[in-house]
Amino acid sequence: MLKEFKKFIARGNVIDLAVGVIIGATFTAIVQSLVTNLINPLIGLFVGRIDLSNLVLQVGDAKFKYGNFLNSVINFLIIAFVVFLIVKAVNKFTKKEEKEAPATPTEADYLKEIRDLLKEKEA
Repeated sequence: MLKEFKKFIARGNVIDLAVGVIIGATFTAIVQSLVTNLINPLIGLFVGRIDLSNLVLQVGDAKFKYGNFLNSVINFLIIAFVVFLIVKAVNKFTKKEEKEAPATPTEADYLKEIRDLLKEKEA
């Protein structure tokens, strides 16, 4: 069992996933700072408040902190947009590599070449 676990951990996918999680957590902290320090004050200009987390709807004794929810939605949208841009850039880069690779001849190409050589030999 220990041998199987060692083999599982040594696989590239697990290590890539671990690196992705660590980078994702760090990236989330950066986006949180962006939202808290730049985006929220900008939205606050239009809403009339700088800190959206203070927005609360109180019904009786229940407090609905929809400002925190708005902050989370803004964080998600920014992260999703940045991930979209990263994936788009990676796709663009990989497509260029695929275009630059020379096309390898197929079996049909070889057969056509043999046919042409045989025709030349007969003539």
